[in-house]
Amino acid sequence: MNTHLMVSDAEHFRIDYEINPYMDTGIQPDAVAAVAEHDTIVEAHRRAGRTVERMPSDPGCPDMVFTANAALVRRGRAVLGRPPAPRADEMAHYRRWLEGRGIEVLDAPYAFSGQGDALPCGEILLAGYGWRTDPRMHEFLGERLGYDVVPLRTVDRRWYDLDLAVAVIGNPHTLAWCPEALDRPSRRRIRNLGLELIEVSVDEAERFALNLISDGDTVTMTEGAPRLAATLRGRGLRVVELPTTELAKGGGGVRCTALTLE
Repeated sequence: MNTHLMVSDAEHFRIDYEINPYMDTGIQPDAVAAVAEHDTIVEAHRRAGRTVERMPSDPGCPDMVFTANAALVRRGRAVLGRPPAPRADEMAHYRRWLEGRGIEVLDAPYAFSGQGDALPCGEILLAGYGWRTDPRMHEFLGERLGYDVVPLRTVDRRWYDLDLAVAVIGNPHTLAWCPEALDRPSRRRIRNLGLELIEVSVDEAERFALNLISDGDTVTMTEGAPRLAATLRGRGLRVVELPTTELAKGGGGVRCTALTLE
């Protein structure tokens, strides 16, 4: 799980527009520090034994560092993201990259935030909606990629993508989540899955604690969430905590910067 990743780079990362509540065009990331943060994340993946493939960013696409929104990939097929208009130009780059590796690429018929709103957990797909993804995408993803889809709606724009509110820790048996980030029917659906659940506080979730990548042995996550990190270590997992201060200015953390390819 999450052992084969595609990343881009932070060379052109900047805030040219505001499409989530964390972005402010008046507060720009430090360019050197952002590149260093991203490079540290990539190196952490490699140290964990994950295969990392790189895709260069385009100077005209300042959000390409957040490659999780590019698509959802399964078994040699990808459903391409359909993001907010300011990020639309990214999709042609992702299409070429994926097709160049022999992956069949399907267009999303409705708004779709890629893996940001689609978290595989075994044969289940935890599928966010309401902010960046149209709920009509759920049937499409289930049919085209062969998942049993579990719809989950977050309660406000702090959780504009599901990967800010829910994280798959052990596939397919353990989830970390912030219950307060989801509406009541979604909370009920998660509790009825029969999985082990780790609850994360709102204050740690707001610091992108759940925007993490786990391969079942190593969890790579942002700094600033000591309670979740301690809980994961208590379960025998290796936890790597990394700074994401500059990336957070674009509304993303560790999970946002990688697209899972397996």
